Amino acid sequence: MPVSEGSFRERLSALSRAELVGLVALLAVTLGGAGLWYVRSLPKPIAVASSNGRDQIPAPAADTSASPSLAVILLVDVAGWVRHPGVYEFDEGARVIDAIDAAGGARPGAMLTSLNLAAPLTDGSQILVPKEGAQGSAPVAGATGAGAAPGGLINVNTATATELEELPGVGEVIAQAIVDYRTENGPFTSVDALLDVSGIGDATLEDIRDLVTV
Repeated sequence: MPVSEGSFRERLSALSRAELVGLVALLAVTLGGAGLWYVRSLPKPIAVASSNGRDQIPAPAADTSASPSLAVILLVDVAGWVRHPGVYEFDEGARVIDAIDAAGGARPGAMLTSLNLAAPLTDGSQILVPKEGAQGSAPVAGATGAGAAPGGLINVNTATATELEELPGVGEVIAQAIVDYRTENGPFTSVDALLDVSGIGDATLEDIRDLVTV
């Protein structure tokens, strides 16, 4: 049977203060429990991981530093009136004076005034240090004769008799003897082989040794 509003008010007024407080507390707990149940019953969104959210390992940075340039090595033949003729290695920027020093320095009687000691070295070149008083020792600039070799040396296997006469101690007779010898016996295999030519002795060979090649 439904309770009238007047009866409900009469019952509330009949309750003591402690009973009213307990009733209010009971009502609050009931409403709080209902609210908590409602909140928990709501659907929760599911977090979906995106592939874009993965940690990516950064690619190594490109090395933008310039690679050190390789050192340029020059090979130069140091010949003539030096203590230790031969082929030497030099760094780019070396000068003629450096080449002569590398070969042990010039020998007494070397004619250094005919050379530009400050000139830079070039790969594959020859520095020929002439001896003072040796006729024909200074190469002619721009020489194009058949017997001219790189560095101004005279090639005894290709030079004409006239070109051979430019060598100190070699006259018309010896020059022709050199040509005749190589024609009959083939090219000279070394400068020392010139001793086999009639008229060329140790003294003559020593004078022309640094001025000829094979």
